[in-house]
Amino acid sequence: MDILGATLRICVDDLETAVPFYERLAGSRALRFERGGVRAAAVGCFLLMSGPESELEALRKVAATIAVKDVEEAHRVLTELGAHIVAGPVTTPGGRNLIAMHPDGTVYEYVDRNA
Repeated sequence: MDILGATLRICVDDLETAVPFYERLAGSRALRFERGGVRAAAVGCFLLMSGPESELEALRKVAATIAVKDVEEAHRVLTELGAHIVAGPVTTPGGRNLIAMHPDGTVYEYVDRNA
């Protein structure tokens, strides 16, 4: 399984206030989107999320997003290594993803861009 990088997931109270700080820090412009009532901005290696607490509660359980070359291969490898697949793989607007709990209890999202 090829791991291409990781994104840190950060829940913020006010996305509009947080974005300029992270844009300056990362040296790049934010890519904004909304999903399920949560507003998000991808800035460099950071994914900022803001929205209703009921939605953010579940998102906070995911430690990071890991970019992989192929989510299907990640699914196979993770399963072989004893990870519990919580959700997916599913197709999203940005590619395919899955949520996996590693044997140590840490939860990660795995994504590819092969949509």
